[in-house]
Amino acid sequence: MDTPIPDKHRYCVIMCGGIGSRFWPYSRTDKPKQFLDFFGTGRSLLQMSYDRILPLVRPENILVVTNRRYVDMVRQQLPEIDESRILLEPDRRNTAPCIAWAAYHIAAIDPEASMIVTPSDHLITRESIFEECVTRGFDFVEHHDALLTLGIKPTRPETGYGYIQIGQEIEPGLLKVKTFTEKPNKELAQVFLDTGEFFWNAGIFLWTVDAIKKALHRFAPDLTSVFDRGAHDFGTPRETDFIATNFSGCPSISIDFAVMEKADNVYVECVNFGWSDLGTWGSLYENSHKDDSNNVSCSASVMTYNSTGNIFMAPEGKLVVVNGIHDCIVADAGDVLLICPKSDEQQIKVMLTDVQIKHDDRFL
Repeated sequence: MDTPIPDKHRYCVIMCGGIGSRFWPYSRTDKPKQFLDFFGTGRSLLQMSYDRILPLVRPENILVVTNRRYVDMVRQQLPEIDESRILLEPDRRNTAPCIAWAAYHIAAIDPEASMIVTPSDHLITRESIFEECVTRGFDFVEHHDALLTLGIKPTRPETGYGYIQIGQEIEPGLLKVKTFTEKPNKELAQVFLDTGEFFWNAGIFLWTVDAIKKALHRFAPDLTSVFDRGAHDFGTPRETDFIATNFSGCPSISIDFAVMEKADNVYVECVNFGWSDLGTWGSLYENSHKDDSNNVSCSASVMTYNSTGNIFMAPEGKLVVVNGIHDCIVADAGDVLLICPKSDEQQIKVMLTDVQIKHDDRFL
C-alpha cells in the first residue's frame, strides 16, 4: 500500500538551539545533546526527530531553527535539508522568538499553513501512535481557532516539567486547558499527580500560522513589534539581514509564558506514545536498557561489583570498573568526570555555575 503524501499546507518546525545543560558534561556548548547518539543507534536525537516527522510533513516543509554556531552540525546530520530551511538565530532568546520567527517565515511562503513545533531532543518510542496523534492534531487546529499542545499523563511527581490542568472535553481525547503551571515544587507536583486533573506539557504544539500570529499580537506585542518591522522581508533574500539586525531585540521568553498561559483558545490532546523529553540523566536512565543489577551503560565497557541502579557513560574504548556504587551518575567526558547521586541531579546546574566561576568556559 502506498504511503499517502502529506498535505502541502502542513509544516514542521524543529527547535534545535538549546544547550542541554542538565546533561553536562556530555552535552556541551560546542555539541549539545540533540546532536548526540545516546542509544547507539547511529542516529542522534535531532536525526530521530527528523525521521519521525517525515511521514507527516513533506520534506520541503520541514524547518530547523538553531543557533548559528550549530549550522555545520545541522548540515552534517541533516544533509537533505536545504539551507533555506535552516533558520539561524543570532542569539538565544528562548522559544517564543524562535516560534514567532518560524511562523512569520512560513506565513510569507504559505498563508494557509498549519504547523507542528517540536523540540529536537525528545524520545518517542511508539512512533505509529505519534503519527496518529499528530494527524488528529493537525485536523483539529485546521478546523478550529485553536492553539493545541500535547499532554502526557504523569507517572511521578516530576519537578522538571510544566503541568497542564485539563478542563472540558471538546472531542474524545481533546480537552480545553484550564491552567498551565511551570515546574512546580515536589509537594505541588505530588498534588497534581494525586488529583488526576493534570498532564505533563510535552512542549509539542500545533496551530495554524494565522492562529499563532494572532495570539502573539494579542499577548506578546513587544515581540511582534520586532517582526512586524520586517513584514515585507520574510520569504525574501532580505530576511537573513533583517533577523541579523533585529532578532537580538526580542524579549527572551518561552512560548508558555508569552502565549499559552494567557490565551483562552488553548487545548490539549492527551497522548500516550512513549514520550520522554530526555532532559536529565534520570530520564535517560529510565528509557535505557538495564542489566541484571539495574545498571545502564552508554557507549562504554563497564564491569560492576556490588553496584546497582547506576548510569555509566564514557568514551568508546574506555573500560569503567566500579565497586560499591549505587544509584549514581558516572559520566566521563574525557576532560570532565562527573560522579553524582541520581537523586541530586537537579544540582548539576548549580555545579555548572561553580565550574564557570572557577574555570570560565573551559569545561562548558
